[in-house]
Amino acid sequence: MKNETQYQQWHVPLSEGNMTLGTARQSLRDVGGRQDQIPFIVQLIENPRFDVPFIEMFPGAMDLEMHDYVHIVLGRGLMPKDEAFVLGFTMGSTNRLSAFEERLYEFVARYLYPGKYRFGDEEAQVFRDGVRLACVSDCRALVKFDYGAHLGAPIADVRAALAIEEDLLRAYFAIEKRRYPNAPESQRLL
Repeated sequence: MKNETQYQQWHVPLSEGNMTLGTARQSLRDVGGRQDQIPFIVQLIENPRFDVPFIEMFPGAMDLEMHDYVHIVLGRGLMPKDEAFVLGFTMGSTNRLSAFEERLYEFVARYLYPGKYRFGDEEAQVFRDGVRLACVSDCRALVKFDYGAHLGAPIADVRAALAIEEDLLRAYFAIEKRRYPNAPESQRLL
């Protein structure tokens, strides 16, 4: 990563709906972050390139580039609660995540992931909130969308193509902001 502070501060809020998806993605590339910097266990669990039958049990697995697009369309940055929400919403949007898989993923993220990738109590709650929000949403499965074909489109149009309900996200973000007053990633959502 070029600069840890830039990486932590990177965020394209929901209000930036006129920015193109490609411009937003380039802004993320400019702050750094590469697949080879992600610990192997995280890649093994979350990236579909590791086709290990007994490991690929979590719906919503995607490569880093697609994961970055999801951060953009959901209006989330790269800090711990942002990651937890993106993962939860992505998994929930598949409509294939069982309660057992949800608990198992949370266990892995709480106890097996290293350092900054590990969920604390608050991140686990945000993850669960993301799952629930996606389940009540009428959005498409985020993992089945061709983001590359929409690079020139405004983010708001990409959200519309995915049927992401911005008002639902805003309502949840207001709750998260009140719930975690000391979390910078929760305070900058709205």
